[in-house]
Amino acid sequence: MKSRRFLSIGAMLLALCGAGATGLVVHGAASATAAPNAHKAAREARAAQKALAARKAAAAVVHAEQAVANDPQRGDYRALLGQAYLLAGRFASAADALRDALTLNPEDSRAALNLALARIGTGDWGGARSLLQAHASRIPATDLGLATALAGDPNAAVEILASAVRAPDATARTRQNFALALALAGRWGEAKAVAAMDVAPDQLNARLLQWAGFARPANAYDQVAALLGVQAVQDGGQPVALALARQPDLAALAPAPTPVAAPDPEPVVEPLPIPVQEPAPAPIFSPAPVRSVAVRPAKPLPRPAPVRVASGPYVVQLGAFANAGVARDAWQKLSGRVAALNRLKPQGASVSSGAASLYRLSVGAFARTDADALCRAVKTGGGTCFVRMAAGDAVASWYKPAPRIGVAAR
Repeated sequence: MKSRRFLSIGAMLLALCGAGATGLVVHGAASATAAPNAHKAAREARAAQKALAARKAAAAVVHAEQAVANDPQRGDYRALLGQAYLLAGRFASAADALRDALTLNPEDSRAALNLALARIGTGDWGGARSLLQAHASRIPATDLGLATALAGDPNAAVEILASAVRAPDATARTRQNFALALALAGRWGEAKAVAAMDVAPDQLNARLLQWAGFARPANAYDQVAALLGVQAVQDGGQPVALALARQPDLAALAPAPTPVAAPDPEPVVEPLPIPVQEPAPAPIFSPAPVRSVAVRPAKPLPRPAPVRVASGPYVVQLGAFANAGVARDAWQKLSGRVAALNRLKPQGASVSSGAASLYRLSVGAFARTDADALCRAVKTGGGTCFVRMAAGDAVASWYKPAPRIGVAAR
C-alpha cells in the first residue's frame, strides 16, 4: 500500500515522529531507576530515539529492546519500545510493550493513546474504547476523537470533536479530524462541508475519495497501518524475556551496535506522541520593519496607492475560525504583518456543517492570477491560505477602515 502517500493527505493523519522527537524528557522522578546497566540502557534509548526519528524501524526495535533489557523498570523505555514496534508494524508486540509501560506509569496518556492504536491494529476495538474512556481527561480531544472513531465508535467521536472545533483555538487538524469522523459515521455531506474549510477546492474530491477507501478496510490493521505509514506484519508479541514480570536475559537478545559513550548525564525518554499533523504550519507573524519618513512643512503625506488587481470570481481564504471575533483578531495580526493585505477589505462567511458552525475569513474578488500572487505573498509573510471560488463571501460586518490621519505642518 502507498501509505506514505496517504500520510500526506491532511490534518487527520497520525505520525510517529513529530516535532522535537529527538528530545529526551523525564516523566517524573519515579521514572529513574538504579539498574546496574542504567547507563547502557540510556545510550540504547538514545539510539532508539534517533532511529525512530529517521523511521528506521528495525534499528529502533533492536536499540529499544536493549534499553528495556538493561533497565526493565523504566516505563518510558517500554513506551519507547512500543513506539518502535508500531513503526515496524508489529501491533501485538506494541500492545505488550505499551501495556507494561502503563503498568509502570499509569498516568502516561501518550502511552495510553498508542496502546489504543495497537489494540485497534490487533482487532481489539472494545479494549481500545475502554482504554480511551479511562484516559479521556488526559488525551487531547483532537487525538481522542480520531482514535475513538478508529475504535469503531464514530458517533462518539463526532460528539468529542464537535466541541473541540468550536473552541477559539481550534486548528485545521481538529477540523479535518472532525470531518473524517463525520465521514466514518456516514455523514458525507457534512464531512465535505467541514473538510472544505481548510482544503483547496481542487483537492477536496480527492480527499473524500481517499476517505471513502479508508472507511472500508479489508483487515483490522489496515486503518492504523495506513495512518502510521507502515506495513503490518505477522507478529507473535514481544520477546518473553522482556515481559515486565521477568528479569530480562540479556544473552537472549541480539546485541545492538555499541554507540560512542556520551559524557553527559543519563538522559530520560518521553514516549513519542502519535499526534495528528497540521496540513500547514500555524501562522507566525514576524515584526514588520518601521521606516521613518521625513515630512516637509505645509505638505501632508500622500496616501499609498491602493492595490490594483483585476476583479474576478476568486477569493483567497485566510483561515476558518470558531466565530467572527476570533477571525477579526486573526485579521488584525495578519494584515499588520503582510503588506499586500493592508488596503484590502476582509470578507467573512459563516458555514454550518450541521454539527458545527465556522467562520471563514477571506479577501477578494480577484482574477485567478492575482489571487495566486496574493496567496504567495501571504505565505511569504508567514500566513496560510488557498484560492477558491467565491461562495457567499461578503465584506465582514466588523471591518472598519483605518482612519485617515493628516500630518500637521510645523
